[in-house]
Amino acid sequence: MRQIVLDTETTGLNPRTGDRIIEIGCVELLNRRLTGNNFHRYINPERDSEEGALAVHGLTTAFLSDKPKFAEIYDELREYTRGAQVIIHNAPFDLGFLDAEYKHLGKGPFSADIAGVIDTLVQAKEMYPGKRNSLDALCDRYGISNAHRTLHGALLDSELLAEVYLAMTRGQNSFSIDVGGGHGDADGGGAALELLPLAEIVVRSASEDELAAHELLLNGLDKDARGTCIWRQTPAEPGENAPQK
Repeated sequence: MRQIVLDTETTGLNPRTGDRIIEIGCVELLNRRLTGNNFHRYINPERDSEEGALAVHGLTTAFLSDKPKFAEIYDELREYTRGAQVIIHNAPFDLGFLDAEYKHLGKGPFSADIAGVIDTLVQAKEMYPGKRNSLDALCDRYGISNAHRTLHGALLDSELLAEVYLAMTRGQNSFSIDVGGGHGDADGGGAALELLPLAEIVVRSASEDELAAHELLLNGLDKDARGTCIWRQTPAEPGENAPQK
């Protein structure tokens, strides 16, 4: 499975009123692994950014003035994303701008050349209803450092979103699951899902204060049990407590 994590920066919020894309950043995943085959382009929008948008991305008209126009990067972008599943946070926003840029060139919608779209904002709202689900909030939730993100940037945001997406969808990728086990064909056969590697697991050791609180709790259990509570007992070796014949 080839997946592309994509983000854009724009001159404003509404392509229907003439706002344009000024930056595209894409990160490639193959079988849930970052490949380093990224796509990143700054684009001359041939107009100024709105004040609010400029405060977010910091890409000035002067900086963008010598960058290629969207028509000049269209073929590269289309070929890079062709046939891939595209992952976007708040997909309607980016797709609206991409479709508008394609329409300016007389082309069909962006989605016509890709395998589909995953909206991580929709996923996050389903997983964490009622909570903040911005990219920054998800980075905090999954322990992904975004301290270097002082301004929004399409490539940086795509890299962060790739880490967030992998954390959100980690699941039980190291286990073999028998699809339809017990409910399949008459012979009981089932197709085994492909084994995928887990992302790096973070192990957090208990602090001294937590260990002290745990010991205090065990002391209380010992007192109630008038002896040693079960939580202090060493697990028996195999066969140690087996019944005698």
